[in-house]
This record gives sequence, C-alpha cells and structure tokens, in this order.
Amino acid sequence: DVQLQAYGGGLVQAGGSLRLSCATSGFTFDDYAIGWFRQAPGKEREGVSCISDGGTYYADSVRGRFTISSDNAKNTVYLQMNSLKPEDTAVYYCAADEYPGSKRPITRAMFDYWGQGTQVTVSS
Repeated sequence: DVQLQAYGGGLVQAGGSLRLSCATSGFTFDDYAIGWFRQAPGKEREGVSCISDGGTYYADSVRGRFTISSDNAKNTVYLQMNSLKPEDTAVYYCAADEYPGSKRPITRAMFDYWGQGTQVTVSS
C-alpha cells in the first residue's frame, strides 16, 4: 500500500524556519512525483511545491523562501520553509502520484495518494 506520513510542523515566530518531512513507502520512490499542499481554515487546499524527475515547482507565494528536496535512500521528501509569514499558517499535506501531469500550478486532483497533515502555525 502507498503510504505517506508528513511531520515536522509546529509553532514558529514570523521570520523563523521549519523543515517538513514526508516519509513514503509502498511504491517505487523514483517513479513518483511528490507534492506539498496546504490548507488554511476556510480556504481551498493550495499546491505549494512539487518534485519529480521533471524538476521542481513552487507556488509564487513561497518561491524564494521554501525549498523542496528528496533523499532517495530514505524515500523521503523535505520542505525547508524559511522566512515564514503568518499567512503560511495552515495544515500541510504531502501527496504522491506516478503521473500527475505537467499542469501548473499543481492541484489537488493531480495526486492520488495523500498523507495526513501536519500543522504549521506562524505567529506574528
């Protein structure tokens, strides 16, 4: 079974940093794209970043502050989040798909497999 587990969220002051991790299992890691999404209360789930053999993608709202990377030996994808802002507060999810397509921005419908979320709260 495909499994994804996101962790690493927490409470941080504005300007601070957090690193999220997405541990995966149950599929050939190299063959899948992994995406990070976030959902704030009352808002739609937003695509934040994605990594695949085609490269990386960042939403305009996080480009230059967030960095996505992968450790193929650990089947884990990371999201390094720097210069955090209160508007980054959300539940963050990781997702996987073998053929998500090249459409940008990434959307929820492009990914079949989801992990549970991890809460990120940025205080002002």
